[in-house]
Amino acid sequence: MKWMRFLHDGEAGFGALDGDMVRVHDGDMFGAARDTGRRCPLADLQWLAPSRPGKIIGLWNNFRAAAQKQGWSQPAEPLYFLKADSCVTAHLAAIPAPRAYDGRVAYEGELGVVIGRRARGVEPAQAAAHIFGYTCANDVTALDLLHRDPSFAQWTRAKSFDGFGAFGPVIDTDFDPALGVLRTLVGGRERQNYALADMFFTPAELVSRLSFDMTLEPGDLILCGTSLGVLPMRPGSIVEIVIDGIGTLRNVYAPAA
Repeated sequence: MKWMRFLHDGEAGFGALDGDMVRVHDGDMFGAARDTGRRCPLADLQWLAPSRPGKIIGLWNNFRAAAQKQGWSQPAEPLYFLKADSCVTAHLAAIPAPRAYDGRVAYEGELGVVIGRRARGVEPAQAAAHIFGYTCANDVTALDLLHRDPSFAQWTRAKSFDGFGAFGPVIDTDFDPALGVLRTLVGGRERQNYALADMFFTPAELVSRLSFDMTLEPGDLILCGTSLGVLPMRPGSIVEIVIDGIGTLRNVYAPAA
């Protein structure tokens, strides 16, 4: 199923995407979701991010091709950072240029893993059962901030400006990441094209290892890292993260106000 959240007549809701209609549900998307029998045309709804993560965990150096090109060794354990939950934005929403920073801003097309069950100290064999589904993500980054201060790498700030955590349009519960390919298009031109199977740490491995560091809650988002082709965006650029089987996340990088 493809789950989504939406805004309709000023009220937030969720449901299952069915062609150009949404089967509206109530209850808990990650628990006892109940089909209300109501159907809404997708055209009448405003997209919301498909979950409300309490935390967003982003991976660095998780793809073999990128590591090989950069001369990085395979990490012994997942290398990760946190993004503020306030950076979340939805499909078709604008990613605003930061007001407090005028340097380069890059897209990073990534697979997102959405947690469906609380995970704490989960062994690898049980980790997949804690994954609700998968989504498309754009882990936007203020490149020039990362190492601007030589005494302190600013990962959190560089990754957490408003709008820098775009994901959606849906969470697909049937997607198999071992067979998936991610493409990033900027202004219609392909900039990234890589197999998701190229990860050092698979989604299930990430869930297991991270759950020994921190408790993962339903709705939390793990960004699996990116591969080759990351470049700065120009204001006004339309960026699309495409994963066949999930869909297309589309946002515009808006000029500074």
